[in-house]
Amino acid sequence: MNMATDVASRVAARERAPFFVRMVRGLRSFTVRKPLGAAGAFIIVIMALLAALEPLITFFDPVAMNLRAKLEAPSLVHWLGTDELGRDLWTRIVLGAQVSLIVGFGAVGFGSTTGGLLGVLSAFYGGKVDAIIQRLMDALMAIPTLILALAIMAALGQSLFNVILAIGIVQIPRANRIVRSQALAVKESEYALAAQSIGAGDVRIMLQHILPQCVAPWLIIASAGLGTAIIAEASLSFLGLGIPPPQPAWGGMLSGPARDYYALAPWLAIWPGIAISLTVYGFNLFGDALRDVLDPRLRGT
Repeated sequence: MNMATDVASRVAARERAPFFVRMVRGLRSFTVRKPLGAAGAFIIVIMALLAALEPLITFFDPVAMNLRAKLEAPSLVHWLGTDELGRDLWTRIVLGAQVSLIVGFGAVGFGSTTGGLLGVLSAFYGGKVDAIIQRLMDALMAIPTLILALAIMAALGQSLFNVILAIGIVQIPRANRIVRSQALAVKESEYALAAQSIGAGDVRIMLQHILPQCVAPWLIIASAGLGTAIIAEASLSFLGLGIPPPQPAWGGMLSGPARDYYALAPWLAIWPGIAISLTVYGFNLFGDALRDVLDPRLRGT
């Protein structure tokens, strides 16, 4: 058996393997090739598990006040201590993880999907359609990110949905530009031109021939935006225009009356700060690794 036949047989054997086996092999290969990316994925999984298992791993009401237990240091009863109103910090940190992940994935999903679809439309039709969409993107990008999010929240009011909407709108221009540049190249490819020559409709060409080729850059920009979205949510909550109190939010836990007690009870700032930093760090590590894997120009570097 020659080398080419041996390689072909190995590839065929891998393709015949059950899905779970192929998934495990893929994860193992990713871990070996991108250990930092795997570390980031591990952090993300831990945060997701904390958020999902909240009813099983928290033991206090996150909003109920207990002034007798206010500003207690970390102990066997209150693992991370209590805040200035006697609320258990462990419970509030875990619920804050739920909020951050919901906002992160919701905002990035909305912003990246909207921006990506507009990018495909802009590239495919060109002309006036392209000009109108790109001038709109220019207008959004001309406003500083946080200022734009603050303006949207001030106009819409405080709620979880409005936070997702505000941060998602901020994410649209970047996704639009990345996907548009890819779609412009794919539009001139042989298979897209062949589909046009046989009379395929615009929607069919965009959905079947252009959009699938834009998935990789879309995933890259989406993964990169998750950490940014979580920081934006924390910033809005810190400034009092994010998740409305008393609902736990990491940024909100760092603001308000709690700031008056940092010297006396430093854990009020330490634990939310660590939660924000770890989560954003995990998403950044995983996003960088995913970019290296999906971007052909970076493979082998």
